Amino acid sequence: MQRNSITMSAEGSEDCLYLNVYAKRLDSPKPLPVMVWIYGGGFQIGGASRDLYGPDYFMKHDVILVTFNYRVGALGFLSLKERELNVPGNAGLKDQVQALRWVKENIASFNGDPDNVTLMGESAGAASTHIMMQTEQTRGLFHRAIVQSGSALCAWATEPDKRWAQRLGKELGYLGPLDNEQELLKFLKDTPASKLALHCNAIVTQEEQRDYEIIAFGPVIEPYVGEDCVVPRPQQEQLSNAWGNAVPMIIGGNSFEGLFSYQTTLQDPLHMLSAFEALIPRQVRDVIDQDELNEMVSRLKVAYFGDTERGSMELFECLHILSVKNFWHDIHRTLLARSVYAPATATYLYRFDMDSPHYNHYRILKCGRKVRGVCHADDISYMFYGILSSKLDKATPEYRTIERLIAMWTSFATTGDPNCETIAPVKWDPLRPGGPELCLNIADGLEFIPLPESKQFVVWDSFYTRESLY
Repeated sequence: MQRNSITMSAEGSEDCLYLNVYAKRLDSPKPLPVMVWIYGGGFQIGGASRDLYGPDYFMKHDVILVTFNYRVGALGFLSLKERELNVPGNAGLKDQVQALRWVKENIASFNGDPDNVTLMGESAGAASTHIMMQTEQTRGLFHRAIVQSGSALCAWATEPDKRWAQRLGKELGYLGPLDNEQELLKFLKDTPASKLALHCNAIVTQEEQRDYEIIAFGPVIEPYVGEDCVVPRPQQEQLSNAWGNAVPMIIGGNSFEGLFSYQTTLQDPLHMLSAFEALIPRQVRDVIDQDELNEMVSRLKVAYFGDTERGSMELFECLHILSVKNFWHDIHRTLLARSVYAPATATYLYRFDMDSPHYNHYRILKCGRKVRGVCHADDISYMFYGILSSKLDKATPEYRTIERLIAMWTSFATTGDPNCETIAPVKWDPLRPGGPELCLNIADGLEFIPLPESKQFVVWDSFYTRESLY
């Protein structure tokens, strides 16, 4: 059950925990590698429908593809502190854990290998994949990971405690004491799920909306550790001894992730283009005083504009900064953690840079056809055949990109190495601990190059003096 962002009506059902298993063949000399997909949607929307995530491209290879639903919004992430109520939050993440357990127990019946499972996801699905690498609930349930445009370290992947449940109750007409969680929960349970879904966004203030990172219901640090706890403490505190440090990983993002904020920035330009304080990561802002914040803003202005006097940004200046703030710097932090805590485990870095005028569907939906660049979620069209897809000539750069991307991803799922005949003679090497951040740049052609965003990370790293960088 969720709000449709176009019609603004509630859609779906509480009876939603289903999964899809796609198999090219049910008989083969040995079981096939399994690829499990977690969709994005900011933990607010999404679904595993074939209309969005058709398996066609993956079914050209010898793999099993699994897509599944998980609860989103208040129904997936409402959190209450009273242990007796058993609503600590992260129900949506626990749905993901259960899906992985189902795969472990049942995928052999579909010719899948339960001992060769790759977990992959994009945006909120990427953060979820990374969270699944930290929690003991999933130890041994998957063996490789592909993390696309997100990380458990992203600020938007852990919601601050802003009494969202109480605010939702008040928005819906709850008149009882807000500190009585038992009465509040009873009220919310008696409220139609459609109303819960429709009013989640209404409780986020304009100031919070301007913060770029805050949504009403998403992953939380659970208030107590129950037997099914997924997030017992901050993610950066779990990285050093996470079982997922032994899991080979592909991680990366799109070259202009910040286009994701094109519409929201245009809707409030006077504020958004001068909101320099909001550019400082929330985890950092939460532990510093105003003088320190002012100094960091000055440092940011010098790094990007060469002076401290800049009063506002141009639209695309702002969006390029948001690419780094909301996505790329946290990917970088994840790489730093991997180099220290998982130096012997392969980590492959990519940068998706295929700037098609007509096939980057998410950019077209968000920004129109006059804007160019590779937006957040544009890679999805090159992985799955969906309602916006069209039949492509095999000679087109878009078709070649699909062939290469799926070949690399399925090769990694099969062997742990994304290098394959389809991308030869290009060689994609894993990162060296302490070495430069070299990425496979995926455009019309393939290049193994220094990550172009790396030069910007110095100033962002410098903000983490009190809060741990990784």
